[in-house]
Amino acid sequence: MSPRILVLTLALLLPFSAETALGANAQPKRALLIAGRPSHAPGDHEHNAGVLLLQQCLRDIPNLVVDVSLNGFPADLGLVDRTDTILIYADGGDAHPALEPKNFAALQRAMQRHAGLVLLHYATEPTIENGETEFLAWVGGAFEINWSVNPHWTANFNALPDHPVTRGVAPFSLLDEWYFHLRFASGVTPLLAAVPPLSTMQRRDGPHSGNPHVRAAVARGEPQTVAWTFERPDGGRGFGLTGGHFHRNWGQRDFRTLVLNAILWTAQMDVPADGVASVVTAEDLARNLDPKP
Repeated sequence: MSPRILVLTLALLLPFSAETALGANAQPKRALLIAGRPSHAPGDHEHNAGVLLLQQCLRDIPNLVVDVSLNGFPADLGLVDRTDTILIYADGGDAHPALEPKNFAALQRAMQRHAGLVLLHYATEPTIENGETEFLAWVGGAFEINWSVNPHWTANFNALPDHPVTRGVAPFSLLDEWYFHLRFASGVTPLLAAVPPLSTMQRRDGPHSGNPHVRAAVARGEPQTVAWTFERPDGGRGFGLTGGHFHRNWGQRDFRTLVLNAILWTAQMDVPADGVASVVTAEDLARNLDPKP
């Protein structure tokens, strides 16, 4: 595959166009799933394989066209201008693809017309100087260095609130790199929250590993929100999820359903009563992995 950004449109994978299937006067919703470049070890941060898997799971949703941009924002930023919701699954911090000036300007335009925004895993981390103010306004939450942390731990989600994004999602437990102790705006609705074990504080203090504030919160046994929704005053919708380090976790039905539901919800679509149904096999999880040493 060429290293150049590849844009795949779900409608092109069908025997006829989505617009034809919906009728001449229907206007389908569009979702743009943006994957970051390869990083980390094999099986970790598989951004390209992850968004292609999500696209596969959404292929039977009526009135929805799913575009995928691999290895970064699409060369044609008009896709950003035309979409109803944008998902970013990529590395964050200084490497965040959304912080590149032309990409950030396109994202700002999308937010100004009330498009939705979904941020997964490391993509929840902008920089304090560049992007944090906007991420808090668009999605309601952000990872902040020297405040938030990124340990690997098994989170037990024993109860979930009644929300369209949690439809069909049962309580579950999952080992992941669950970031927590985030910065949040007022008006956030927590969806997944768990109490981190004391073992999450075994590392020394550092920009991502620990600080006195988070150590005190964990010592008090405070539940930490790791997935949430946000309804912006302008009517736009945001969703954040700090898990997603391990590619294998897309095989967990409840974890996957939460994200699929969020894509529909942020696109202003109705979420099915039992959530978005999908099946992912071991063969599906093995497809499209990035070549890594």
